[in-house]
Amino acid sequence: MDLTGKQKRFLRALAVNLKPIVQVGKGGVSNEILTSIRLACDARELVKVQILQNSDLPAAELAEMIDEMGIDVIQIIGRNLVVFKVAAKKEHRKISEELKTLKGW
Repeated sequence: MDLTGKQKRFLRALAVNLKPIVQVGKGGVSNEILTSIRLACDARELVKVQILQNSDLPAAELAEMIDEMGIDVIQIIGRNLVVFKVAAKKEHRKISEELKTLKGW
């Protein structure tokens, strides 16, 4: 999904107070971690992912993997990524409904 700059700013503002839900450790990225990112996005839409200090994985590489899954990477700051995906179930679509009110959706 293509997001406008205004929509990305809105999502970044919401993500400031989020705590990381998914953490990537020294084991790297496995299918389970990618699945947990996708499931978290389906439940919450906006998710913060943290790469722990003991991991050798660069944030840009993880962002590419997440992007290939069809999830938008909104922001990368250091070892933290903010990702967004419209929830599959209608009852979980709170943030995407607010995004629709912004111009450019």
